[in-house]
Amino acid sequence: MGKIKQKTRNVDLLNGPIFTSLTSLAVPIMATALVQMAYNLTDMAWIGLVGSGAVASVGTGGMYTWLSQGVVMFAKMGGQVKVAHSLGEGNREEAARYATGAIQLGIMLALCYSLIAVIFARPLIGFFGLTSPEIIEDAVGYMRITCGCIIFMYLNVILTGILTATGDSKTSFLANVTGLVANMILDPVMIFGVGPFPAMGAEGAAVATVTAQFVVTLVFIAAVRRDKVIFDKVHILSKTPRSHFKNMARIGLPAAVQELIYCLISMSMTRLVAGWGDAGVAVQRVGSQIESISWMTAEGFGAAVNSFIGQNYGARKYGRVKKGYLTAVKSMVVWGFLCSLLLVVLPGPIFSLFIHEAEVIPLGIDYLRVLGYSQLFMCIELTTVGAFSGLGKTLPCSILSILFTSARLPIAMALSSTFLGINGIWWAFTVSSIAKGLIFFISYMVILKKLERQA
Repeated sequence: MGKIKQKTRNVDLLNGPIFTSLTSLAVPIMATALVQMAYNLTDMAWIGLVGSGAVASVGTGGMYTWLSQGVVMFAKMGGQVKVAHSLGEGNREEAARYATGAIQLGIMLALCYSLIAVIFARPLIGFFGLTSPEIIEDAVGYMRITCGCIIFMYLNVILTGILTATGDSKTSFLANVTGLVANMILDPVMIFGVGPFPAMGAEGAAVATVTAQFVVTLVFIAAVRRDKVIFDKVHILSKTPRSHFKNMARIGLPAAVQELIYCLISMSMTRLVAGWGDAGVAVQRVGSQIESISWMTAEGFGAAVNSFIGQNYGARKYGRVKKGYLTAVKSMVVWGFLCSLLLVVLPGPIFSLFIHEAEVIPLGIDYLRVLGYSQLFMCIELTTVGAFSGLGKTLPCSILSILFTSARLPIAMALSSTFLGINGIWWAFTVSSIAKGLIFFISYMVILKKLERQA
């Protein structure tokens, strides 16, 4: 069908300077990741004023929101990669069929997940072994609200992936900025109570989050209704061929299993952390949100790499595939080094912005400093995951990730039983991240050599 004529918001990924094409797509995605980080940190900052107990409630209930991201990855990754491949081949109609199937699959998965989360919230929260009845009740309430309305987050994630595959990352940025503004306004109102709104604490944070996600969904719907690349051909009620679901499953299932196992291991690690008290859970929750300044940005850059490589791989432009990956890695090495420096040098001032109890802050300082050493390698890992996915090779990527992430639990159990105590758990995260970053990079370079021989 020839070359695809791009709209103003759609970056041409198949032609022109690689660095310019890649960064034009990546910068709005990275900005979106930073907006998402601000979104999460806003919650933590307001909840931190309530106390570390409320932070523990939100952190525990939020683990199942994180788990849900593994489920939606099944639809998001398969849809994004196949849309990119189809556009690279010059077939917009095929891309629209894959986009339709991804959205249909996402809606079905959201409804199933919401039902399970609402019905079984109490026993699922009980898994973490929290000791305070008040914290447990707040965690159950938070989970039922956020997971019960998970459909908005699912639609946002899938639409972000599809738009990124078309070369449009600006719409996602604008939608998420709108959601951030809504969340910043709603958080203090719902958490502390203003005017006719009662103080709801942790549940108020959940209501603010879900409402903001709904606002983001409305912005996405308004934007895609004007899209003429593929969304003018997307019809949600139309039947998607079974072969398309199979193709998306082949790519999306390994990525989903990887994300689910990763989250389940992290939940087991949280249960291990709970052995040091509810304060340890609060430290892990806040620390991981602060750490997200590096991993969410790298994950966003990886999404840009996914689409760039996906389109060029579909067009069989293997030289651009290699140069695009190496350009991305160089950029993320610089970003990862800066993030490592920030967490290692300034852990105290950063952590004390979110939790104010004097006895908890030293635990948070240790967390940030230990995790700081791994940020550069984690950025390389996440960028390479996006590159693997762009080729449609999610299975080897998932195997490597599952293998080394699974090693965290026994390493954490061993190290935490020594003089390191709870810091041994943080070192398990760091050691595994360093190993994954190095091995992912080496593995992808091997794949690139095979592509060169094919060319």
